[in-house]
Formats: sequence, C-alpha cells, structure tokens
Amino acid sequence: MNLKIYVGNLPFSASEEDLKKFFSEAGGVQSIKIVTDAYSGKPRGFGFVEMASEADAEKAISLLNGKTLMDRTLVVSEARP
Repeated sequence: MNLKIYVGNLPFSASEEDLKKFFSEAGGVQSIKIVTDAYSGKPRGFGFVEMASEADAEKAISLLNGKTLMDRTLVVSEARP
C-alpha cells in the first residue's frame, strides 16, 4: 500500500494544520499538501496526506473516510499515481 492518501471534499477554509490535527488521531503524519488553483491561489477542495507507515495509512483510510470536518463529509482513499 502507498503511504500517500487522497483527501477529497475538503472545506475551502481548512488549513494544512487542521488536516494535520484531524489525521494525527490515525497515526504519524509526515506531510500534507492542499492543492490550490495556479491562477487564483484558492484551494481546490482536495489534497494529499502522507502517513508515517503503511499501517497508519490503512488506519487513516478506514477510520476517517466519511467523517465530517467543518461540516463537510470527507472522501479518504489511497492516492493513485
């Protein structure tokens, strides 16, 4: 399994720090990247989280998929190449 996780349906007001706190309950977080529009710089509503281990990544997907963050239901899955 990949250590990188796709996170969709992110609230536009969510910060990387908010995501780090949210994903920390599933294990160690190595990096977070919220994808932004190249022209406006505004968030596009999705991002990627890299977990410390495969076990943490699997736990995060099973634990956090469908959970609510700032009134939005997140889609959490393994990132595709």
